[in-house]
Amino acid sequence: MSLEEEKRLAAETAAERIEPGSRVGLGTGTTVAYLLDAIARRAIKARYWATSPQTMDAAVSLGITIEPFDALDELDLAIDGADQIAPDGWLVKGRGGAHLREKIVAASARTFVVIADSSKPVPALHAPVPLELHRFGLRATLRELGSVTVRDGAPSPDGGVLADYHGDVGDPSDLSTRLSSVPGVSAHGLFAPALVSDIVVATGKTVTRTILGGPR
Repeated sequence: MSLEEEKRLAAETAAERIEPGSRVGLGTGTTVAYLLDAIARRAIKARYWATSPQTMDAAVSLGITIEPFDALDELDLAIDGADQIAPDGWLVKGRGGAHLREKIVAASARTFVVIADSSKPVPALHAPVPLELHRFGLRATLRELGSVTVRDGAPSPDGGVLADYHGDVGDPSDLSTRLSSVPGVSAHGLFAPALVSDIVVATGKTVTRTILGGPR
C-alpha cells in the first residue's frame, strides 16, 4: 500500500470520530485532503472550521460549509496531520505554513486527533522545524534564532514570514521554550503532547491508535 493510500485510510478512520452536530476543526495538508473527501462522501452533518484558506477552499468545493472561527471559543474535535511524530507524542507540524492557526485550533478543541501515514513516526524529532515570524525586525529575529532559512513564496494565512529552523532539536520542550522566547517568533511547529489526544497512524492496511491525554 502506498503512502497516499495510508493517508486515506488514516483520514477515513478519523472521520468516523465526527458526530452529527459536533464542532470540528479541520487542519491543513495532504492527509487532511483525504479527510475532506471522507466527510463529503459520508455527508457528515457537523459544523466545520478551517485552519487555512487552502482547506476552506477545498472543503467548499466539496460542498462542506465552513464557518468563521472568530465567533467560536471551543471545538469538540480537531483533526490534523503531522510532519513528524515522536514516540512520546511531540509533533512537528507546519510544512503547509498554517501552524499558528493549527495550534490555536488544536488548543481550542476538547479532543485533538492527529492522522498520519507510516513515514511520519520518527525515533526523535529533527530539523527542519517550521516558524512563522513577524516582518517587523525580521533581520534581528533571524540573527537571534541562528540556523534559520526564510521560505520563498507566499506568507502565512495571517501575513507572517514563513521560515524553517535547521539547528539541533534536542529536547523538544527546551527548544519550544527557546523559540517562543524570541519576540519576533509568532509561532513554531513544535506541538507538545499535552495538546494531543489521539494519534492515528496507517501502516499498510493496519491502523494503530495511540491515546495520549484523551478529551480535555
